[in-house]
Parts: sequence; C-alpha cells; structure tokens
Amino acid sequence: MPVSPRPVRDGVGATRLRVPTSGPWATIADYVLERFEHIDRQVLHDRIDRGDVVDAHGAAVRRDTPLGATEFIWYHREPPAAERTVPFDEEILHIDDDLVVIDKPHFLPTTPGGRFLNHTALVRMRRRLDNPDLVPIHRLDRATAGVLMFSARPATRGAYQSMFERREVQKVYEAVSALPPGGLPAFPLVHRSHIEKFRDNLCVQTRPDREPNAETLIELVGTGTSTGGHAGAEVVHTRLHPRTGRMHQLRVHLAQLGLGILGDRYYPELLPETPQDDPERPMQLLATHLRFTDPLTGRPRAFTTRRRLADAPRRG
Repeated sequence: MPVSPRPVRDGVGATRLRVPTSGPWATIADYVLERFEHIDRQVLHDRIDRGDVVDAHGAAVRRDTPLGATEFIWYHREPPAAERTVPFDEEILHIDDDLVVIDKPHFLPTTPGGRFLNHTALVRMRRRLDNPDLVPIHRLDRATAGVLMFSARPATRGAYQSMFERREVQKVYEAVSALPPGGLPAFPLVHRSHIEKFRDNLCVQTRPDREPNAETLIELVGTGTSTGGHAGAEVVHTRLHPRTGRMHQLRVHLAQLGLGILGDRYYPELLPETPQDDPERPMQLLATHLRFTDPLTGRPRAFTTRRRLADAPRRG
C-alpha cells in the first residue's frame, strides 16, 4: 500500500489520484479539471498555489507542471458543500493496541467517498480515538450494518491484512428478503457466479459465460411476518457465509435467487436516488460475526454484532 506524503488532517487522509503520463492535456491541472468537471478552475488553481496538491515525494504540483511529470498526485478532499448527515452512532465492540472493532450502523460509509467525508466510520473513529493511524482492514457497504474491524497501528497491520487476503477470516451475515410467491429453493445451498465491477457503474455485472469467481453458502434461518419497516410482509430470513469477497456479492447472489434484500436500491433493479435515507427502512443486511485465528498470538478470536434486522420474523 503506497504511503501518503501528506499527514492525516483532522481524521481525513490524503486521496491518491493516478494521472496519465500522456494524452491531450498540457498540464496535470488541465487533466484534473476535465476529470472532475464540477471543480471550478480558480478553486483548483488556488489549491495548487497553496501547495495542497503534491506528488508521491511530497513536492508541490504547480499550475504549469506538465503531464507526465508524475504518475500520482495526492490531495486532501474538501468537505462536500452539503454533506448528508448520518444521525446514527457506531458502537465500539473491542479495542486493543492492534485492533478496533465497531458495530457500524446502516447508512454510514466505511471510508470517505462521493458526498461523504466527515460522516464516515473511518473519520469518526480517527477523531473519536485520536488515532490518525486507524485504517479499515475490510469494508462494509454504506447500506450494510454490523461488525467492522480496523487496524490500530502500522507495525501489525500487514499481519491482519494478509489474513483477509488469504481468506482465513470467517465472515457471517444475515439478510431478510420478501418471501417469493413461487416458493423457496432447497436450503442450505451454495450459489456461484462471475461478478465484475466496471468503472463508473454503480452496480456490478454478472457474466454467465465466465467461470464463477464468487461463492456464497446460504442457510435458512426462518420465515414469517415482518414487524419492522415492512410490517405485515411475509419474509424469509437467511444466514450467509461468503467464501469470496466480491463487491456486492451477497446482494447479487440473493437477487439471482429471487430473494432480493428488503431495502436494497441496487439489486435486482437500480432505483432512483432519494434525497434522504429512510431510517425506518434500512437495507436488511447485517454483518453478524467475524471469526479468525489471531496471527500474532495464535488464539481464536470472535466478534459479534449487537444489532438485529428489524424486519426479521420473530422466533420463539
């Protein structure tokens, strides 16, 4: 992972942008202005003149720095003009010298992006713990709640990151879907597909002509009637064990089975964006457990959410 030449500022790390080494732009500034059409030319030039845009070595990029002078630039994002607030709090489940584990609420992004900067789990936790070294070891979608783990210090970060890369972490999720009129498939089942993410597309694409690269074990928890935001709906409650970690994998796999998750605005159909989140109807997907053997101590570790899915049918 490249090391940022700029320090974390008020919980916000610098953003890295790859710059083409050739093309129709005379300068790096020209490329940035075309890449981000919403940026005012004078605003960008003012930021450059202040030294806010640097190369990988920390040297300031100038207005006339030619294209090809550096492959990457770094800068701190400006807070969105009207950042959407997330009025739900994360809960700390565990903290030690190496790891911080939180229970993330629905609607809170893991890291800055798009219209979110201050209202992200990463920035909130860096400020809350006064730890600029905090880095998420994995991700949860903004719409997904549950267990999210951070590395607390660089010295041991690699050991935990490698654990995820080698798929040595057992991740468990739960979801609630509308009960399909045609009945349920036979559970438990293993669903596989080929998932690809293309730049500038909000949704991933599935390729039935390609070898599967995503696999999920799906178990039935139960069926019944929702008493949550979809009160009165007949629903099915499933437990999900992803064996791979493709983007939106669980959402896509359930949608392919006719079990699109309640509140999912991406699958099986991309719905128009709404100006505000509906706190009564969050997407019914929850990261319930993380289990692994600690690479530093060799001891088993497990973290469990304290949240529940509001639309899950009552049991007992």
